[in-house]
Amino acid sequence: MRIKATHLRTVKHTRQGNQVMTLHLRVPKYHCQVCRRYFRHSFTGIRPRFRASEAYRLEVFEAHDGGVTQRKLSRTHQVSPATVERWYQFHIRQKRSEGDRRYCPRVLGIDEHFFTRKKGYATTFTDLKHHKVFDVKLGRSEPSLRRYLKGLEGRDRVQVMVMDLSETYRSIARRYFPSATIVADRFHVVRLINQHFLKVWQQHDPEGRKNRGLISLMRRHQWNLSDEQHANLMNYLATYPVLQALYVAKQRLIRFVLLKTLARKRAKAKLPAFMALIEELGASPLHSLARTLRSWLQ
Repeated sequence: MRIKATHLRTVKHTRQGNQVMTLHLRVPKYHCQVCRRYFRHSFTGIRPRFRASEAYRLEVFEAHDGGVTQRKLSRTHQVSPATVERWYQFHIRQKRSEGDRRYCPRVLGIDEHFFTRKKGYATTFTDLKHHKVFDVKLGRSEPSLRRYLKGLEGRDRVQVMVMDLSETYRSIARRYFPSATIVADRFHVVRLINQHFLKVWQQHDPEGRKNRGLISLMRRHQWNLSDEQHANLMNYLATYPVLQALYVAKQRLIRFVLLKTLARKRAKAKLPAFMALIEELGASPLHSLARTLRSWLQ
């Protein structure tokens, strides 16, 4: 990229008292020396070629929606009545489109998160194909979500459901989304592997488990450690042979989990080694992890 030129953008942003705050932005124009295309610098909250920020347009919409007339808004916000009407219709269409998204996406993600102390947990539904939040509902159990799931339109069109390793969400998927293929989210699988390993470490060396430096080294992927960090970690693990063997198995397992874009032929070739590793873990202190992975093999 090189800066070819600059131009001045004048954007209405907000009102302070009776004054309209206007931004005067000197904007660079870029030239990509690879693809030979020209680009103008973009700003968060200001759309290209618009002369008002999104916050200002929303402020006018909310005022007009609250009963302020177009004539009064044209005086106080220095825009024409036609512009007020256009901005108002734009936000009305946007709100309507948000309501239309209640039709289930084909690739649906589901996960829980803490909401408030009073309300407890909430469940987030996401459209993973378009990278958008589909809906958020209070509760994380089947009884608390039953009414919402029964009234959800287009449940039969969901093809893939991505979730953590929760048995509750898996049963919800089987009951309310029978046509969907259940997929375990990669992030949650890696986190579960690390959690099981840290529990076993706590049993073998409770004092070492409190060392923040060791915790950081144990959680990282082996290929992200420097030579010095890896040597220090191996020196510590040498005093705990069982823990050292489990650490090596954990790294092998994570390497399998992080494999991406596997064609059927390559995946079929790697599957026997993956199954053999799960069998090894089943005869080790990580047997509960192996049991969980077996239940999710399909």
